[in-house]
Amino acid sequence: MPDEGSVLLLAPTRSYRSDDFLAAAARLGVPVILGSDRCHRIEETFGPEERLVSLDYRHPEAAADEIARLAARRPIRGVVPSDDLTAVIAALAAERLGLPHNPPEAARRTTNKLEMREVLARAGIPVPAFRAFERAAGPEGPSREVAYPCVLKPLGMSASRGVIRADDPSAFCGAWRRIEGILRDARADRKPREAAAAAKLLVEAFVPGPEVALEGLLRAGRLEVLALFDKPDPLDGPFFEETLYVTPSRHPEGLQTSVRRVAASAAEALGLVEGPVHAELRLGPGGPVVLEVAARTIGGLCARALRFGAGLSLEEVVVAHATRMPLASPARESPASGVMMLPIPSRGILHEVAGIEQARAVPGVEDVVITAPVGREVVPLPEGDAYLGFAFARAATPAAVEASLREAHRRLRLDIRAPLPVAG
Repeated sequence: MPDEGSVLLLAPTRSYRSDDFLAAAARLGVPVILGSDRCHRIEETFGPEERLVSLDYRHPEAAADEIARLAARRPIRGVVPSDDLTAVIAALAAERLGLPHNPPEAARRTTNKLEMREVLARAGIPVPAFRAFERAAGPEGPSREVAYPCVLKPLGMSASRGVIRADDPSAFCGAWRRIEGILRDARADRKPREAAAAAKLLVEAFVPGPEVALEGLLRAGRLEVLALFDKPDPLDGPFFEETLYVTPSRHPEGLQTSVRRVAASAAEALGLVEGPVHAELRLGPGGPVVLEVAARTIGGLCARALRFGAGLSLEEVVVAHATRMPLASPARESPASGVMMLPIPSRGILHEVAGIEQARAVPGVEDVVITAPVGREVVPLPEGDAYLGFAFARAATPAAVEASLREAHRRLRLDIRAPLPVAG
């Protein structure tokens, strides 16, 4: 087992996650190489940076080959992905380097909602009833074939982007056309998609009930549950913008046990064996139903809501695991904690976010971070792919955490204005 070398962090240029992973590696004393999708032409013009390598995220196999060439010059002892796409590159690269890894095909399955549903259904894992339709066929025929209510989804987007509920054929056709617009507008340089995936839409039965999110770590196929988040706000549509995550869960222990069991079975069915897992489940009338399983940690800055052992961050746990540092099964710190992904209420240019200090002054609130840049356009779901920012709280009980986060959000005042018309 190597005891020297760097951890390779795979993070897109515009990722929220880089700073927290870099800080985690620094606290652990592990050197970092950042594998970014920054254009190689920048390096050709300004020269390479010591701890940065440019990779073509659009071609995972080629990116993994480039990482293998890099490792021949600078030893790499672990590869850490930060999102769905980099999870595939991480699996391919670790395979080439002989490091513990998820099978690349398993990582790929987690990035395509249809493939994931098909694999889980064949394994007997509870998932919503689903069908896929060719976009080229148009919505009118499918709208007469499905049961209502249903949910339409693109196959490859994350963070509930493009996810729309329909309660009748008219709403179905409107949702279909809206998703087509979202797919057309998606910037290929930020979120590459295979043409085959974009050619279909997934339609699945709406499952009533609350949602939960599970954060876990796989070690040689065994899932260790690090945290189980409740989502106190109802997610009933027509859009599915997530806001509150609070842990520990307030659901009955028997139901929590079922969630852990189903999530572990889903990871096994998909073929995942190593590293972080983030799973989303609905607590339907018949028990937990799997919505998503990802071979990565929770998105955005949400991981800041978690601490383990003697104050370890989730990123430290993941980096330590990837580099095979000794790490006992980490236990989440006992206080309740949570995060609010601050929603964007309307489309427009963000001029100001006021009341941040007042929000931070709410008892229990640890921080409020605005990630949307002032002067830029902000776009709510289902078209948008980002949040206004994040608020974090910690308290004795989950109810107190939830109350603190809601009060912090209430104190924020947003100035979002329609863009000025451009003269023709």
